[in-house]
Amino acid sequence: MDKARILIVEDDYDIANMLRIYFTSLNYETDIAPRGSDALDKTRHNLPHLIVLDIMLPDLDGYEVCRLLRTNTRTSHIPVIFLTQKDERSDKLQGLELGADDYVTKPFDIDELRLRVQNAILRSQRESLTDPRTNLPSGRLLEDQLRKIIHQDGWAVFDIRINHFDPFKELYGFVASDDVLRFTGMLISEVIDDLGDTNDFIGHIGNDNFILITSRTTASSISKELKRRFEEEILAHYNFVDRQQGYIQITRDGNLFEKKQLMNLSIGVISSSQYQFTDIREITELAAEARRADTL
Repeated sequence: MDKARILIVEDDYDIANMLRIYFTSLNYETDIAPRGSDALDKTRHNLPHLIVLDIMLPDLDGYEVCRLLRTNTRTSHIPVIFLTQKDERSDKLQGLELGADDYVTKPFDIDELRLRVQNAILRSQRESLTDPRTNLPSGRLLEDQLRKIIHQDGWAVFDIRINHFDPFKELYGFVASDDVLRFTGMLISEVIDDLGDTNDFIGHIGNDNFILITSRTTASSISKELKRRFEEEILAHYNFVDRQQGYIQITRDGNLFEKKQLMNLSIGVISSSQYQFTDIREITELAAEARRADTL
């Protein structure tokens, strides 16, 4: 899998930099946030696989940061390990009650912290909580979110697929195709930041397929903006020749095999106003049907 992303939220520069160097040497993609507000902003724009969170911060304390992460639909699944000088039982309980996954007290053993980080990420992946390429919710988390909305009103569900993804992967390879998946997840998040709200949910069903749950009132504008931005920005993932000619050429044994279009999005949208649902499979099946119709 690609490098797991760790966000270290720590205002002590020496500790933060030491952890960044250490985890980077272990092949983690590591970022630092010295303030709670910085952590929330970084998390919104690039979902980490895990957050190491100090409690004593200069603005929001770690407890408040954790609470905000857990109450935001898009960040509630991210494992959090508290890092603090406090060693009181009540402090540990408060962190665990807020949904923290683990608790390490300063001064800490760096090997112990490494194992706790490694185990928390592996546990999340084993439970099929996230897709390892985009770190977006998948599997059970996605199903839980659909069960949550099924008897509510005012929602819209998007079934989003990247058309012509497999030919791109065949020609450019899995590293470039994984970059496209990460780009698509970040693009959906950016559009939601602009046009949706913090209650909106983004999931990665698998391979080239994503799901979005948002408000019915914003569905049309979000769909149009997603298609517009994807069509413009996906070009950066192609080489100059393919961009200029507007298609890719698949070759087999040195011979031209097939011409394939550049990638675009097909989006199927259904809302709570259209149907009465009794099972989440009805939601996903109708959304997929609407997406297939959008492909035609």
